[in-house]
Amino acid sequence: MSFARGVQKLFIGNLPWTVSTKELQGYFSKFGHVQSSNVIYDKTTGLSRGYGFIVFSTRDGYANATNKPYHTLEGRLLDVQPAAS
Repeated sequence: MSFARGVQKLFIGNLPWTVSTKELQGYFSKFGHVQSSNVIYDKTTGLSRGYGFIVFSTRDGYANATNKPYHTLEGRLLDVQPAAS
């Protein structure tokens, strides 16, 4: 698997509305060092749009997260996929 310029970015869908960028980073940091995390918010309402992105600083963190068959956060099954660069 090749990575563009060493970026290991994941799309995280089906996020609970209550999950913040900090909580998302906290969850995924157990798989490896998280370079950045971002929950996407609606500019009009300020509410979470239910998805975000995680960028790992290492291939190991990315591999550890993608090799796990499922992820749950606050009881909700997350949709974790490689993000389009």
